[in-house]
Amino acid sequence: MATEIITVEDLEKFEERILQGMTTLINERISPGPKEDKIWIKSHNVQRMLGISAGTLQNLRINGTIPYSKIGGVIFYDKAEIQDVIERNKQNV
Repeated sequence: MATEIITVEDLEKFEERILQGMTTLINERISPGPKEDKIWIKSHNVQRMLGISAGTLQNLRINGTIPYSKIGGVIFYDKAEIQDVIERNKQNV
């Protein structure tokens, strides 16, 4: 087994690398990339957007087609997720 001598300079370089790595991790946790504000819309907006009735929207929620969040008695939908559902179900006719 070979013996290596660690110098003060080696320790300083190691410390610098550790600090850079920690700084990067902290910055990623504070701001993990570009943030997009979600646009939350209510049921009546989704109905208008899709041209569907309240019952049809309820069926889409029940069968898991459209994701939603419920707070109290109010149901909210992420507008981007609704648009994704539309894109995923696009058909060439």
